Amino acid sequence: MSPSAETASVAAEPYDFPVVPATTALVIIDMQRDFLEPGGFGDALGNDVGLLRTAIAPTAAVLKAARAAGMVVVHTREGHRPDLSDLSPAKHRRGNFPTKIGDAGPMGRILVRGEDGHGIIAELAPIPGEPVIDKPGKGAFFATDLEAILRGRGIDRLIVTGVTTEVCVHTTVREANDRGFDCLVLSDCTGSYFPEFHASALAMIKAQGGIFGWVASSQSLLAAL
Repeated sequence: MSPSAETASVAAEPYDFPVVPATTALVIIDMQRDFLEPGGFGDALGNDVGLLRTAIAPTAAVLKAARAAGMVVVHTREGHRPDLSDLSPAKHRRGNFPTKIGDAGPMGRILVRGEDGHGIIAELAPIPGEPVIDKPGKGAFFATDLEAILRGRGIDRLIVTGVTTEVCVHTTVREANDRGFDCLVLSDCTGSYFPEFHASALAMIKAQGGIFGWVASSQSLLAAL
């Protein structure tokens, strides 16, 4: 379906967020098995992956609506080349964890491109025509062609979902903000292993009149669309 040029107004904080499907992209950040399923990297670090899985159902509903509206949909995956040539020594050693990026795990080598754990969960699997951005860092714009893809499709607004709220989501929103994109972050379509970090990250985004962007629930977006 061709994207609509009509404007929908989403009830959001700090004020309503206008969405024009033709110039808005849904960005789904790092909804990967390594982060959301038992045996993945998140689980190996001792985190409760169930805290992230609450974002799956609302994100699936938004994804269905975005596709029906003809919006551009972009998926991202954090991970590295099999030879780890794009993994900095600082990132590799940070945290001093016993299980590191590149090590063997129940779903293959952890956060390595092409391994089962690196893949996007089945509930949110991309369909043909939806770009998948493989990123070596936290932000989706660093060392990727995301900006070129968005500019080439005339996108100026982003609806941002995914995990984790305070790390890859927040970094991407900050990067997008500096590049002139307006971002709406969906509170129930994002998640963190630390609920207090999730709440703080959302508060930072919408503070001071929307210093980094807007925050709304998935229901507010669905109602507007």
